[in-house]
Amino acid sequence: MPKYEDVIDLYDDNGKRIAKDIPLEAISPLRNNAIKKIVSLTKRTCAINLAGIEKALKSGSMTGGGVIIKGKEIDIPLVKNADKIAELVKEKVQVYDGDGTISQVKSDGKNVVVVVPEERMNAGIEYTTGFTSVAAAATEAIIDTFDIPMYKANMVKAAVWGRYPQTVTFQGANVKSILEVPQNNEGAGFALRNIMANHVVALVNRNAMQGVALSSIFEQCGSYEMGDAIGNFERGSLLSFAYEGLNANNMLYTLVKKNGKTGTVGTVIASLMERAIDDGVIRVKETLPSGYKVYTTDDLPKWNAYAATGMVAAVMVNVGAARAAQGIPGTVLYYNDLLEHESGLPGADYGRSEGVGVGMSFFSHSIYGGGGPGLFHGNHVVTRHAKGVLIPAVTAGNCLDGGTQTFSAEATSGLFREVFGDMEEFQKPMQYVAAEAKKVKKKL
Repeated sequence: MPKYEDVIDLYDDNGKRIAKDIPLEAISPLRNNAIKKIVSLTKRTCAINLAGIEKALKSGSMTGGGVIIKGKEIDIPLVKNADKIAELVKEKVQVYDGDGTISQVKSDGKNVVVVVPEERMNAGIEYTTGFTSVAAAATEAIIDTFDIPMYKANMVKAAVWGRYPQTVTFQGANVKSILEVPQNNEGAGFALRNIMANHVVALVNRNAMQGVALSSIFEQCGSYEMGDAIGNFERGSLLSFAYEGLNANNMLYTLVKKNGKTGTVGTVIASLMERAIDDGVIRVKETLPSGYKVYTTDDLPKWNAYAATGMVAAVMVNVGAARAAQGIPGTVLYYNDLLEHESGLPGADYGRSEGVGVGMSFFSHSIYGGGGPGLFHGNHVVTRHAKGVLIPAVTAGNCLDGGTQTFSAEATSGLFREVFGDMEEFQKPMQYVAAEAKKVKKKL
């Protein structure tokens, strides 16, 4: 029997219903195998930059920071021998035939994409097993292929691993994972939240609704890791994930379509209020002498899910009109401010999204101007406070940016587009999660 009474219909990014009468638990990361697979591939997949390693060895310039080691240069044709190196890497990483190991040459030999098997990941605790296994295998494969003598082998190690262990991070490494090292995470549960919005934009090829879905998966799985989705709080997380991330009952699509042509942030709020009233989520508590209506709700988690969905719709309408991602934090801030004034109820994430909008405006492109909205993630010092619902809105806006960002997704995240480009789970997460939800429904 399902734990919760909530039943939803799931719609895709074209507003087409793809799953009917789905129990809320069917989209839980604890039950939905599509979500489990996305998380698994995220931590198991790495890219070896053979062109970068070849250049570093030939020039002696490696590990970043202008370091050049003279007299120990190694001139070897790695890119031309990519197939052989990829085969050796697979042999070293694989546990047994058919265990899911992949070692695939990309970009005419410039890159090799490696998926480490689950068995190897399960032998350890940290998700960094994916990175370390691939880096070690690549180092050995290069040494073996070209008979590198032991007094130059350390150069190969440095070209592959970067400056680690002299640095906490793998500075200057030519193996890349979409996940940051644990030392860069704010704390427990931040690994999946430490993925830049731009990376997700690249993975979904700028499809805004699919980007919202994938960001929501990363963010909500982070909530489960943090213990934020336990007991009384689980239903709230799942509702936000359903409506904001998976277009439950076609709300997100409908809000954007209704307001996309001539609408504003204000009209999105009006549409959301109408929907919430019609669905019985909110009702008038009292009417003040001025005529101002104060609303209340008997289901605050569901209202929060509606508010989060409206926030994404407002960003898509506003940033979509401007084709400029700079408007994301301002839209987040003033959408929530206007919604609270209109309803008398808290905005998305119970006010935290509104607070984040202030700091994000300053850090992204104001006086401080450290970088565009595409560089933000759920682990960032400014945006980490709003859990689950904020970063999907940021991702949606960056998907709709028309090239105004100094740090575009193409500039920062092109490699990850190549790495995950063949995996449809990352291109169309809405469809994959919905298909699996139908299977879970039968079991429930």
